[in-house]
Amino acid sequence: MSSNEAKRQQLLDAFHFRHATKSFDPKRKIADEDFQTILEAGRLSPSSVGLEPWKFLVVQNSDLREKIKKVSWGAQGQLPTASHFVVLLARRNGRYDTEYFWNQMTKIKGIPEDTVRQMMGRYAEFQGEDFNLFESERALFDWACKQTYIALGNMMTAAALLGIDSCPIEGFNQAALNEVLEQEGLLENGIYGVSVMAAFGYRVQERRPQSRRSAEDVIQWLN
Repeated sequence: MSSNEAKRQQLLDAFHFRHATKSFDPKRKIADEDFQTILEAGRLSPSSVGLEPWKFLVVQNSDLREKIKKVSWGAQGQLPTASHFVVLLARRNGRYDTEYFWNQMTKIKGIPEDTVRQMMGRYAEFQGEDFNLFESERALFDWACKQTYIALGNMMTAAALLGIDSCPIEGFNQAALNEVLEQEGLLENGIYGVSVMAAFGYRVQERRPQSRRSAEDVIQWLN
């Protein structure tokens, strides 16, 4: 078997292994180095125009987990049992004319300031016209949330490659969860909002057989 063949099989095996784990073995903890790798997979993920409009809260505090559980109907089994629990936050305002955007381009990405100034018209057109992001605050926030799902997918894939189970979670009251985290001082005075959550750990029972639509139904080639 060639190197690429082995890598392809390893990747497919990981996707067949992964499933939305509803309850974990509370006695099994993920090794620190393994979870740091999972977090790095999220941090290194791509985002639209390289904005990285996210923050990852690793919630290990049992009291805070209990507060989150009260407003998260879809995490009742995961919050008490997961080795690690992550809340992915998204920036509410990722406009091209914000200080954050400017700093991201010039200081983080290292693009010369003159170049960024020349690109501002294109960024404004992209956000304002191509994607209509200025029509509401919700449109901007939802755009940022879309980026966090790229990080979420990469984190879950990294976990599966390491033999670690995961579960993406949207089953929560968004307003109530934002209020819980705001009271804890974790949303930086409204800069961030909750996008999605994820639990990580080790399964307590084997998964049901995986079911997916056929490749013929999902994939269309245009040659």
